[in-house]
Amino acid sequence: MMEMAMDYMTGRRTFIVGMGALAVFPRPAAAAQPSDGRGRHAMPPMPRPIDGDGPGFRPLFDGRTLSGWRGDPRYWRVEDGAMIGEVTPDTLLRSNTFLIWNGGKPEDFELKFDYRITPGGNSGVNYRSAVVKDEVTPANRFALSGLQFDIDGRNLFTAMVYEERGRSFIARRGQFSRTTTPPSQVIGAIGEPGSSRTIKADWNEAHIIAKGPSLYHLLNGQLMAAAIDESKGRRRNGEIGIQVHVGPPMKVEYRNIRLKLL
Repeated sequence: MMEMAMDYMTGRRTFIVGMGALAVFPRPAAAAQPSDGRGRHAMPPMPRPIDGDGPGFRPLFDGRTLSGWRGDPRYWRVEDGAMIGEVTPDTLLRSNTFLIWNGGKPEDFELKFDYRITPGGNSGVNYRSAVVKDEVTPANRFALSGLQFDIDGRNLFTAMVYEERGRSFIARRGQFSRTTTPPSQVIGAIGEPGSSRTIKADWNEAHIIAKGPSLYHLLNGQLMAAAIDESKGRRRNGEIGIQVHVGPPMKVEYRNIRLKLL
């Protein structure tokens, strides 16, 4: 004997078989499945290369003038959209001099720029730096002391973490180091030590990331040197400057200089 009862509040039917207590109820709805189409054990999204610079970067060089920068005009000019630093036989240096950005003294930031240098050239981009008195060339009002993304035409030191008028070598190319007091302690390697194959004979794109004590130097998308600067007297912010170096005649070019504050 089967009886049927109707719940008029829900519209559900209950079937009772014989005199027993067996009741048949509607089957519960299946558990909701992920809406993104991935299975329960699917691989999560993987990191992807960034497309362009990403948001937040602003140009520091207008490509036409040295507006917003200060330096010795004997060594700096603009040609064909590039900032030129040149030392000639008539303007040989006795001490390094810089073209210094007037826009502030960043602390945490990313800085990107393109550069090209002659084979015998020596240059670099300083950051977290301070203007200092030049004892060798007192007329040089553009001497800096501070951290540097090193650049040289022979690529012996290009992309290393260096400190001008300070601790000198902090992390060579291919090194991950920690520094409290000189010399730095190398705590790991980055890719192939001294991978100069990343460096092009023409234009290169450099990228500096300075965040707290962490310093990263990248070249053409490859991490080249990194350091954790834990020295007690480290400078936490400062000037950005571009260098021409003591030595033989040389030429270095910079373009697409852009900054993002962190």
